[in-house]
Amino acid sequence: MPTLTGVLLIVVSLCIGMAAYNTANNILFITLSLLLSCLVLSGVLSWLNLLRVSWRLQVAGPWRAGQAQSVALELRNVKTLIPTYGLWFDLVAGGEAPVRRHLGIRLDPLNDTRLEWPVVAARRGRLGISLREVGSLFPFGFLRKTYTSELRLAVIVWPASVEYRRHAQGAAWKEQRSEGRANRVGTGDDLLALRRYAPGDSPRMVHWKASARLQHLMVRQFAAEGLEGFTLWVRTEAERWPRPEQFELALSLAATLAEDLFQMERLQALVIDGELPQTVLRMRDVEAFLDRLAVLKPGEAAPNAAAPAGARGATLRRVMILEPHGPRGAAVMIDGKLAATA
Repeated sequence: MPTLTGVLLIVVSLCIGMAAYNTANNILFITLSLLLSCLVLSGVLSWLNLLRVSWRLQVAGPWRAGQAQSVALELRNVKTLIPTYGLWFDLVAGGEAPVRRHLGIRLDPLNDTRLEWPVVAARRGRLGISLREVGSLFPFGFLRKTYTSELRLAVIVWPASVEYRRHAQGAAWKEQRSEGRANRVGTGDDLLALRRYAPGDSPRMVHWKASARLQHLMVRQFAAEGLEGFTLWVRTEAERWPRPEQFELALSLAATLAEDLFQMERLQALVIDGELPQTVLRMRDVEAFLDRLAVLKPGEAAPNAAAPAGARGATLRRVMILEPHGPRGAAVMIDGKLAATA
């Protein structure tokens, strides 16, 4: 499509053409041919500028509400002779207005580059990111060459991190020894893994049968004695959360507690509504829980007053239950005692 400058050039060309035919002036005919050549050349070069240029969107995770994340637009010029100049890209996140990013450098043949776009997700949930349009005014600015892009991707935005206050009432947060083991190296009695011998290891730790089978020394690693963990229980019935902003705060508190307890190695299981508890062994289990929290809505599950049961049907101890606290806050209850508020 012609720009404003291009429209003026076309009008001037028409006027000079009419004057050239009326006066039969060769200089006017030469001027007309030069103007028309500029228009044709501008169209050909703008087509060549976008020819065989590829692009793709990439995002880095995890995404969290209220925090800036980077969206990368990777560009590659597959042409072998002609560089690419002056492209622009209209990017859209969610329902926001398009943001334009310009290619400020020359993209040489068979080279690639990367444009960064910071995005802040306002709320949790699924966020759609798309490249709406690619365009160029190259070379003279007489014509605007654009492509409508269908490149889209979706990311899951976790609930925002919140600050919370611990309440030391009773023994809610007291560190108690568990009867099991922790999944980390320590000085317990349970065998955790075998590894190759390293200088300085005690000869008493050598596993002779495994060493004979593998033809090199192997030493035993024992699990540490674990602290009694917590079970985090999120309930979403609408009667419990009449205020939407209070429900959002509770989910943010649940997400923050899940990460903190996992780093403290005191997160035993995660429960949503009346589902079976999901045992936490690795960070991926916590991330899957945060993915669920990102799309939870109040009222999806029926009320379930019974405490979650373990794998063998036994009622789990030290269960963290999220409750409304006042008109706007959220609280964590452990065994009926107030343990934390946000």
